[in-house]
Amino acid sequence: MKLRVGPIIASVAVSATLLFGGWFAYKQWAVESPFENKLNQYEGVKSVQTDITQKQALVKLNLEPGTDFGGLVRQIENDGRKWIGSRELKLEVEDNASQELNELWEEALFPVAQAMENKEYTSITAALEKLQQKESGLSAKAEMDDKNVYITLSDGQASKFIILPRTPQNMGVWPNA
Repeated sequence: MKLRVGPIIASVAVSATLLFGGWFAYKQWAVESPFENKLNQYEGVKSVQTDITQKQALVKLNLEPGTDFGGLVRQIENDGRKWIGSRELKLEVEDNASQELNELWEEALFPVAQAMENKEYTSITAALEKLQQKESGLSAKAEMDDKNVYITLSDGQASKFIILPRTPQNMGVWPNA
């Protein structure tokens, strides 16, 4: 029996194209597009970009100033389970903060980092309240879930959205040891 190489290669190529093309089409039209459309309907969302893999769902958000960030995250987690299932949800927020908001965040960064390190989360709200008293027109809000602390700084024209993980990253070997 003599095998012909041409038909074998053609059938393998067609099978691979159908298999991977079908997976791509399913992922694009049955998972990512409906999920993005749902996210775009949320109040305060300018644009969304998603990348869903087998282990995680990465959501890149561009938000309008003054958006309720903690509430938005809860909506994404609750409504998104239909499409992302048990995948880990990772959020990235586009930074559209003004220079003033970045400077204010740098001022609050040390007390917030200390509160996170000591797991004294009420100190975060105290630091933000102190910042609000110092700077008129500033709105500062902190919300928390079981994985992250979400901080929103807003001056009316721009907002800064910060996600701080509640579980610190484990350090490995010191690079200079």
